[in-house]
Amino acid sequence: MRDTKLLEKFLKDNYKKIVEMRLFRTLKKEVETGANGTQGYIIKKGINKNKKI
Repeated sequence: MRDTKLLEKFLKDNYKKIVEMRLFRTLKKEVETGANGTQGYIIKKGINKNKKI
């Protein structure tokens, strides 16, 4: 019957991980595409010269 301490510890740690993951999921913000000038670059050299990324 000494397994109860180990099981209780496992359940407590597991519950803590689940709560933490739930927080991370809800706090993540959606990324805006092209927000900081990441779109619209033009390639200057190579096969794809003058093409927009």
